[in-house]
Amino acid sequence: MPARDIFHQHVKHALVVDGWTITDDPLTVQFGTTDVYIDLGAEKLIAAEKDGRTIAVEIKSFLGASVITDFHAALGQLLNYRLALELQDPHRTLYLAVPMDTYSTFFLQPFTQTILQRYQVAMIVYDTETVEVLQWIRW
Repeated sequence: MPARDIFHQHVKHALVVDGWTITDDPLTVQFGTTDVYIDLGAEKLIAAEKDGRTIAVEIKSFLGASVITDFHAALGQLLNYRLALELQDPHRTLYLAVPMDTYSTFFLQPFTQTILQRYQVAMIVYDTETVEVLQWIRW
């Protein structure tokens, strides 16, 4: 099983505070003979809906030597996870969780925004200090 991101517990706590129930830590999805491990699975019951919403969350800190290298790795991982989820759990929405400082310095750049829009990357922006979800983004 892969190592947890440094901010794993932060995001997990922030989701719980935001009303989500953590159902899987990690969420294991079989893709043929390969198991993929997405950091978290969660659900939220909504009063107007009978079944509620389910999500999968891949948490990234972007603390490596190169944010662009970290981004390339995260995007590739997300695309693979998205395909696995489409085949095994198509009602679950996959999110990339990123810290606010990285979001504001890297993810708002035109290059990054174009890629996020092209690949329809849903995101959760979280604050590492207040340990809260600041923004949900879906294209």
